[in-house]
Amino acid sequence: MAREVRKLKAVQINVLPPGTHSDGGNLLLRVRESGSRSWVFRYKENGRARELGLGSANDRTLAEAREIASEMRRAITRGQPPKEVLRIEKPNKTFADYARECIEHKKPGWRNKKHANQWTNTLEQYAFPFIGDKSIADIGIEDIKAVLNPIWKGKTETASRVRQRTEAVLDYAFLHEGIDKGNPARWKGCLDHIYPAPKKVTPVVHFNAIPYSQLPEIMQLLRSKTSMSAYCIRWIVLTACRSSEARGMTWKEINLDSRTWTLPPNRTKTGREHRVPLNDECIEILATLYKLKSIGCEMVFVHELSDVAVSKVLKGASYREATAHGLRSSFRDWCGDNTNFPREVCEAALAHSIQNPTEAAYRRSDLFEKRRDLMKQWGEFLNQEPE
Repeated sequence: MAREVRKLKAVQINVLPPGTHSDGGNLLLRVRESGSRSWVFRYKENGRARELGLGSANDRTLAEAREIASEMRRAITRGQPPKEVLRIEKPNKTFADYARECIEHKKPGWRNKKHANQWTNTLEQYAFPFIGDKSIADIGIEDIKAVLNPIWKGKTETASRVRQRTEAVLDYAFLHEGIDKGNPARWKGCLDHIYPAPKKVTPVVHFNAIPYSQLPEIMQLLRSKTSMSAYCIRWIVLTACRSSEARGMTWKEINLDSRTWTLPPNRTKTGREHRVPLNDECIEILATLYKLKSIGCEMVFVHELSDVAVSKVLKGASYREATAHGLRSSFRDWCGDNTNFPREVCEAALAHSIQNPTEAAYRRSDLFEKRRDLMKQWGEFLNQEPE
């Protein structure tokens, strides 16, 4: 005699542990380790077990899930596919629908406001023509290959971004649809068996760096110029900061009394506040720029400069294909070759995040005073007579 399945209770839905919990009548509640809870309808088709996702338990009550399961059992009795019940209940949302919804969901967590447009543009241009109008449940490996095949070799970096963003949208959609299947856009264990790794197709190209031995001469030339871009390049060299951090610098981030520039979390790559010690030449630059400050203008460099404008001045001063970001590599090379400062001090000066999780957990200091000594020596090196 078959054992009667104990029915679920509404109060249990949000507290049941990870696993698959039966309510009887082909209805299951699947709880994942992440805490997500979704309804599943399990049935047999031609002797094979099949499952249909009925959506998240956050969006559908136990009573609603039971009602749909009942409709599906009746559909099977009539010889109809049970998934037709879902199609009648509500039109299937497409990949494009979920992509826009996913982007809106992620938008508040992005520090850079441009990310939403970047996600939208890449998906609209490369993914939507192939899968934009497709139902989420119908998207498989062949669909993802149709998206990536035309661009994987010729536009590898773009293709990699498209894949990552498509994977994120499908993860989001599967969760909300209650679909329990592997993500066809997943790299590890899926697409890595089909495509060569991006780094093997397109080797990583590092930012062009200027040999640090040439920087005293370049700085001497830049000091003779009075353009905002020239002042900005000098600042980037002196502080070893990122170009975007310098270009977006505001007066309220500067404390002249403590000779400190404090970048707020929303302006750093790591998402954490970063203090930068200022040497004598930095203070001189600030004094000059303050005299040029317009009333009500918060930007140190009067108006936010473009990366192109800054790089153009650097290229003219260095007579080579160099980038503003490459100046950070020049600084790091100088640290390693000419100082005895520990590696962690040099990395902290570059505001690099700590990769080792154990080390990161114990690091409480930003090594500010040691970095002040380091940047003082760096400034002295840059002020020496060119060889």
